[in-house]
Amino acid sequence: MSNTLVNKYNIPGPRYTSYPTVPYWDDTTFSLELWKQTLKQSFIESNTTEGISLYIHLPFCESLCTFCGCHKRITKQHEMESPYIIALLKEWTLYVELLEEQPNIKEIHLGGGTPTFFSPTNLKLLINGILEKSILAKDYEFSFEGHPNNTTEAHLQTFYDLGFRRVSFGVQDYNETVQKAIHRIQPFENVKSVTEYARAIGYTSISHDIIFGLPFQTKGHVLATIEKTKLLMPDRLAFYSYAHVPWIKGNGQRGFNDSDLPSALEKREQYESGKEYLAQSGFVEIGMDHFALPEDSLYQSMVNGEMHRNFMGYTSSKTQVMIGLGVSSISDSWYAFAQNEKKLEDYYKSLSEGVIPVYRGHGLSKEDLCVRKHILNLMCDLKTSWVSEDLKFNELPDVLIKLNEMERDGLVSIDSSSIVVTKKGRPYIRNVCMAFDLRLQCKQPQTKLFSMTI
Repeated sequence: MSNTLVNKYNIPGPRYTSYPTVPYWDDTTFSLELWKQTLKQSFIESNTTEGISLYIHLPFCESLCTFCGCHKRITKQHEMESPYIIALLKEWTLYVELLEEQPNIKEIHLGGGTPTFFSPTNLKLLINGILEKSILAKDYEFSFEGHPNNTTEAHLQTFYDLGFRRVSFGVQDYNETVQKAIHRIQPFENVKSVTEYARAIGYTSISHDIIFGLPFQTKGHVLATIEKTKLLMPDRLAFYSYAHVPWIKGNGQRGFNDSDLPSALEKREQYESGKEYLAQSGFVEIGMDHFALPEDSLYQSMVNGEMHRNFMGYTSSKTQVMIGLGVSSISDSWYAFAQNEKKLEDYYKSLSEGVIPVYRGHGLSKEDLCVRKHILNLMCDLKTSWVSEDLKFNELPDVLIKLNEMERDGLVSIDSSSIVVTKKGRPYIRNVCMAFDLRLQCKQPQTKLFSMTI
């Protein structure tokens, strides 16, 4: 990999789980009423055909992992479980009443925090409470994130009995020095046990998350982690760059010094070496930072052109409506985004007043929707075109001018009506998307907002 290209393109940039990205949402034109209107419109358009997705945020963790950029609350008080489950079901009831029709659920994903902080009994109450007011799509998919240190056989069996067939385990890195730096002590034996339990029970898609670019991490550490991962052969992998954003997450990412982090070039060497090793093991690169075995549904969705990307990351199917339940969760009606209250106390207060706990969001303009489609195409298919009228916008010639240098560097191929990201350009996909990001182009950030792209 070219040192010159890394130095040239290693700049702060979004990961594009949405467009516009959250820092560029326009709160001045957004309201709860706008959110409700766009949600009802989108629900009517899509509920009977493709169904909806649910993301449920379970924010509690017993200890702080210093690499984590997620919204969480650190506590060992498990008596907090029941009030939170009650609040989630209250929020779901408010949405069902608003929609005036039973939602047709295509996907449920439980993220965190640590979903397996909650007892199997409480998790069963939650999912059954959701399903009581819903209809299940024929080809539904339920998934959850499990912490290898506290995911029990009872968790796995309970989720399986509720219809879950996909689970993701956070591995990060197996090296003890790295684990101590990120405050995530997690032996290989724990990951091995939960992976084997899940497979024996009948889960059809088991995923491991591996991170490169962590403090004190070397290329050797990354390859050693992948070597152990090969012994378990999960069905898919997230292999992504550590996002160092301590200015956003405060003390959560201050457990080490910036000088302890690998350089940009070292990170790319970790990635390129890891990617090559994964390919030799039978994993296929999917979109950005994801890999899957050819039998996994994510690979199949890529082949069939059905892969989608949203605030849950890559998914194997698209739904126009995604409702986020829980503190800090983000919802997507396609025409608008909405985020819930970030403070637990504010979240509870809104629900006690019978109000959907949204505190900010963004209504997408016609131009936003057009650009959003292009960025989704690039992130999922590594190409986009402007043959159809709904993919043309006034600034497109300016975007293509910005991409000229990337074309000269061999990162993209452009013709009269399309752009394709080359194999050489895949590590720079965030940079390619940034050329389409009109809001970012109009207003460059004056403070630190994003992690580095490389």
